[in-house]
Amino acid sequence: MNLDFDKVGGLIPAIIQDDETSKVLMLGYMNEEALQKTQETGKVTFYSRTKERLWTKGEESGNFLNVISIKEDCDKDTLLIKVNPVGPVCHTGADTCFEEENKEDLLFLKYLQGFIEKRYKEMPEGSYTTSLFQSGINRMAQKVGEEALESVIEACNGTDERLVYESADMLYHLIVLLTSKGLSIEDLARELQKRHKK
Repeated sequence: MNLDFDKVGGLIPAIIQDDETSKVLMLGYMNEEALQKTQETGKVTFYSRTKERLWTKGEESGNFLNVISIKEDCDKDTLLIKVNPVGPVCHTGADTCFEEENKEDLLFLKYLQGFIEKRYKEMPEGSYTTSLFQSGINRMAQKVGEEALESVIEACNGTDERLVYESADMLYHLIVLLTSKGLSIEDLARELQKRHKK
């Protein structure tokens, strides 16, 4: 990393983003020493302009920002730091310094896709997902069909709660089936996006 600290008076802005939800959590400033400490400890450390000293986020509250990755921008005068936050980020108790809730339920599907892909590679014993992969394409496809039928039944004659439950089962089994074919839920998203543009 070859950052130009001199260009902006010794301090560069560091945008802090949640690695899982992609929400921007806060903005802080770093000098070279703060960046070095961040890289060494794996916890985000800023230079506090009001206290005129290094300040590790969470040093008092315990709400640390655990570093996942650090990237510089094209001008080499700004950082994007992806983190795993421990607790709320803002001193007010809010999830972010922009008073946004740090939550994005749809992103769990991306996590689930990664989890299922890991199961496919590692095939741990005793895992239901492993047993599905081992059962073969026909059985996996059959499970998707069974869960789809159960979803239809709940939609017509059941409760909303049961419809959500059975639909979640269907989606899980579909992701397993797609993974076994070398595909992913992202492939479905791309197809839907393509159709939407038409």
